[in-house]
Amino acid sequence: MKIGRPFADDARSCSRSIGSRRLLWLPERASEVSGHIWRSFVRQGYPVTVRERTAIMVNNFFLHVHPPRVHPHSLRPTYTLGLGLITALLYAILAVTGLLLMLYYVPATAEAYGKMQDLIFVVAFGRLVRNLHRWAAEAMVVAAFLHMCRVFYTAAYKPPREFNWVVGVALLLLTLALSFTGYLLPWDQLSFWAITVGTGIVSYFPLLGDGIRFVLLGGDTVGGEALLRFYVLHVGILPAATTVLIAYHFWRIRKDGGLARPAQAGNNHAATVLSFPRVAAIELLLLLALLVFLVPVSHVFDAPLAQIANPEHPPNPAKAPWYFVGLQELVSYSAFWGGIIVPGLVLLGLLLLPYLDRRPHGIGEWAFRQRRWAWILWTAFVLVTAVLTLVGAQFRGPNWNFYWPWEGWPGPG
Repeated sequence: MKIGRPFADDARSCSRSIGSRRLLWLPERASEVSGHIWRSFVRQGYPVTVRERTAIMVNNFFLHVHPPRVHPHSLRPTYTLGLGLITALLYAILAVTGLLLMLYYVPATAEAYGKMQDLIFVVAFGRLVRNLHRWAAEAMVVAAFLHMCRVFYTAAYKPPREFNWVVGVALLLLTLALSFTGYLLPWDQLSFWAITVGTGIVSYFPLLGDGIRFVLLGGDTVGGEALLRFYVLHVGILPAATTVLIAYHFWRIRKDGGLARPAQAGNNHAATVLSFPRVAAIELLLLLALLVFLVPVSHVFDAPLAQIANPEHPPNPAKAPWYFVGLQELVSYSAFWGGIIVPGLVLLGLLLLPYLDRRPHGIGEWAFRQRRWAWILWTAFVLVTAVLTLVGAQFRGPNWNFYWPWEGWPGPG
């Protein structure tokens, strides 16, 4: 049977109509599928309303650490200087780069130094990752200490935040321990003798000093047992403890009513603002800023790597890592006072500080006039620490004699 032309035109028109509807249906179907995939991760679309922006802070795993609402005073960059967030982000960078380095590193004295050389000259991007890990670790020590200074100057350790200050002190000690244990892993002259000096300072502690040093080293000298133990501490035990304490630190901030703020800032619900998207955007921008700074620095400046460790050839002088060289300077004057009494009193003072200073003055603000003597004493402590570190690192030459850096001493080797 022959189909007439009018009927054929109608068939073609119907086909084009069905095809056009199919083309219109495809984007709608794709949008529906992508919506299902998005909701499988976040359980809701992009939050627009106040209710949705509040709910995403509760429903999202990564954002749940934040409260749904925050006080605008906590977001002022001139108040916090972003130091707590910078420290946490540096720890995240260290975790990622550390995992990448673990894929190649071998904690054995026969292979460790060779693996460092391979990372620098053979492995693709190995040099960049190693440098980024090292400089982020150095920056984290500085950022954690400066964060503690900011908390002190703004009296953010006072009630009801006393115990969170103690947790912060523990996190600072863990930060130092993480950097110290990682210092040995390159297994070069610099790291070998720095750890030898650092663990030697530990032995000055009364009663337990020699035992702690023996447990750390697995013997009386730095060797293969020490390298393995430092590696396990650096990649397993200490990161686990640090992660738990960081999570607890953040949780306590929420439970203690957020960051400290002055009474005149207001504490009612109407004074707060929604955390999303402002807080998330600040954190992302700060992470990008850190990477923009650290990646070029890591590309230009190499992490130190001296000759392979040689127990028979000690440098003169052998120095502890820079963050402990101030303590080494104190020990050079008196092992008892510099290695036991002074650091013990400093640590005890830091732990007892929030329970001794309970006057409700200057909380949540840079209030020099209200806390003049507290500011003076803390600033003196910071300056003494900086001077001791500078003298030990730059003004001590062979046999720990004082010298001027411009005299041309080549440094330890």
